[in-house]
Amino acid sequence: MNSYSPTEIEHKWQQRWEASGTNLFSREDLAQARNPYYNLMMFPYPSAEGLHVGNIYAYTGADVWGRYQRLRGFDVFQPIGFDAFGIHSENHALKVGANPNDLIPSNIRNFTRQLRRIGAMFDWNHTVDTTDPDYYRWTQWVFLKLFDAGLVEKRKAPVNWCPSCKTVVANEQVIQGLCERCDSAVEQRQIAQWFLKITAYAQRLLDGIEQIDWSSRTLTAQHNWIGRSEGAEIDFSIEGRDESIRVFTTRPDTICGATYMVLAPEHDLVGSLTTAEQQTVVEDYVAETKRLDLKARQYVDRPKTGVWTGAYCTNPITGNAMPIWVSDYVLIEYGTGAIMAVPAHDERDFEFATTFELPIHRVIAQDISSKDQSVDAAYIGDGILVNSHQFDGLTVAEAKRQIVAALESEGNATTQVRYRLHDWCISRQRYWGPPIPIVYCDACGAVPVPESDLPVVLPRLEQFKPDDSGESPLARVKSWCATTCPECSQPATRETDVSDTFLDSAWYFMRYPCTDLHSAALDDGMVKKWLPVDSYIGGHEHAVLHLLYARFITMALSDIGALEFEEPFGKFRAHGILTKEGRKISKSRGNIIVPDDLIAEWGADTVRLYLMFLGPFEQGGDYQETGIRGPASFLERLVLSVAEADSSEADSAVVRAMHQTIAKVTNDIEQLKFNTVISALMEYLNRVREGGRACNRAEVEPIVIMLAPFAPHLAEELWERLGHANSIFDTAAWPEADEDLAKVETIDIGVQINGKLRGTIAVSQATTEDEAMVSARANERIAAHLATGSIRKVIYVPGRILNIIVG
Repeated sequence: MNSYSPTEIEHKWQQRWEASGTNLFSREDLAQARNPYYNLMMFPYPSAEGLHVGNIYAYTGADVWGRYQRLRGFDVFQPIGFDAFGIHSENHALKVGANPNDLIPSNIRNFTRQLRRIGAMFDWNHTVDTTDPDYYRWTQWVFLKLFDAGLVEKRKAPVNWCPSCKTVVANEQVIQGLCERCDSAVEQRQIAQWFLKITAYAQRLLDGIEQIDWSSRTLTAQHNWIGRSEGAEIDFSIEGRDESIRVFTTRPDTICGATYMVLAPEHDLVGSLTTAEQQTVVEDYVAETKRLDLKARQYVDRPKTGVWTGAYCTNPITGNAMPIWVSDYVLIEYGTGAIMAVPAHDERDFEFATTFELPIHRVIAQDISSKDQSVDAAYIGDGILVNSHQFDGLTVAEAKRQIVAALESEGNATTQVRYRLHDWCISRQRYWGPPIPIVYCDACGAVPVPESDLPVVLPRLEQFKPDDSGESPLARVKSWCATTCPECSQPATRETDVSDTFLDSAWYFMRYPCTDLHSAALDDGMVKKWLPVDSYIGGHEHAVLHLLYARFITMALSDIGALEFEEPFGKFRAHGILTKEGRKISKSRGNIIVPDDLIAEWGADTVRLYLMFLGPFEQGGDYQETGIRGPASFLERLVLSVAEADSSEADSAVVRAMHQTIAKVTNDIEQLKFNTVISALMEYLNRVREGGRACNRAEVEPIVIMLAPFAPHLAEELWERLGHANSIFDTAAWPEADEDLAKVETIDIGVQINGKLRGTIAVSQATTEDEAMVSARANERIAAHLATGSIRKVIYVPGRILNIIVG
């Protein structure tokens, strides 16, 4: 019974899991779970290529965590689904001459085959497919609930338009001016779009960051993306007109250094205040700006361009005239679409002023005695006001308060809080997505489709390629577009835009426990039992898209009474990225690793174990073709050890090592340091078999349990060979370390510097050279000798001596 045939064992146990429903929950199971734990990973987009090894890395890590929680006694619900709508699928269908209605189901079948093959603990009774009308019916319901709550609005706005994809693309999907999907140059258009008012939740989204257990880099990304700024709105009167330009600034203390005004090319006042002499150049410049994408305009290092309107405004503090310019480095959606330019204290303003030879007046100095106006670069630090009239000598903080107060007393300013976050544009002028449930009536305007009429089904189109009209292909299907108004029963027309796929994924995790409910989106009892999600694992690249949108939708649904919580994921961890021989794995580099062949050769358990061995799960690692042999050898040796295990008395030294291993494995798996968990198991097996000794059943059984999250098929097999009747995940419990036995014994070793004994430090046999050096530096006497020169060489013999050469 010491043979190990991965294919045979994995086929056997996958059949058993399927037959017995080991990983499946019935509706009753979900309702009656005593210790519920909702473990989730981001659902995949079913591309034509299938899952690659990077995807398997992410899903395996999440599955390891779920299986660990199950061994700890939780009822672990781990569903899976498919994020199957979107432009990627549509573009691929166009490329290969297929219809997405046929292509996507085929891709989903392939993904399902791959996901089953890796042995993950997925509940296939509870899946979602975002292209299924039974699913997107409820996505449309979410839209309607937000519409009723006043959180949906249609308005014209500048957007990035891809002329190749023929649709709007988000700022995050524009890379160096090119569409990330097709590499076409992106341009700017003004289009009427549907927006979700995520900005109404900006402060709550910020406040919630302090309450959730998420990867710190993801929280930082959201914090920066939301971007709270405290400042003031200030009015600058336009010379010769009874109008003013309002700006938002976080630096009112620098107003005396404002020497010119800049408007975004889209600003409403550009056309009316431009003089006749400047009209042609301004109109040409505005037209040129429309050919730029919004993201490219934000690059700090772009050369500054602009034109003067011929008009002036007045600085409300100094009374000086300020020329009004138009430039593409000012964006209409930021602030008010106008800025007071302070070139002495803003780098972009400085570059613009230098380019166009505009005045530069320094008004902040590090020293009050310095009033020199010469400026070689923008100074953006703290300091004291100079050249600022009655405000000279004030600190920056105090000047902000006094200047705003002075302007407020004259009706020229108000204190304001602004956010970098913008409303979420969900309109897409494509075919492959959920139709937005709105109809247009000449008498009633935009009218929401009644909930009873959902879903608004996406019709099958054979000709779904978008054209240059800027409209969705659905607009060409007149029979589908024609409908009646729900309010007045007169002829009406359907909205032909489809919604952003991120709306599909912003709530999908709520649907999983409720998939067998067809009369409502959410089952109140299941939602209360299972949500919010206990653990969510996915890619950091979704920090300011999916993850932020999911938080917003959850808060909004909570506000309208559909949920009793407002944060969707109690814990989120971003998984790392795999490289191959130091290079990022990507289709463009031609180094994609398809897992099917690997699994066929080595087995799913070996592949899983190797991927988790590459590095800390949150960091990733480098894939090497030959690296898989080590994990394969470890599994083979474990199979042999179980076969040879007897009932003899356990060795006390091995028992101590076992409890130390249990303590380390438990600690490290909690931190998702799966690589060191596997390393500890390997080291312990080496200790068990040291010198060819026979092993005891009690010595190897804990290894099988701790290995189970990583290699579930083999763990099941070995558990059965050890005499257990049922699944290891139903009958085994995660081992607990005896604290006394788990204590690491330490010894004192000498520390020599240049061959002379200078002190001792306490170490264990497991202490590394780096750890020994930390202990040495913490010893005052040793540290004093180390300070006499630089370390040239370190010789460390574990458990014996640390010799440091200082020169």
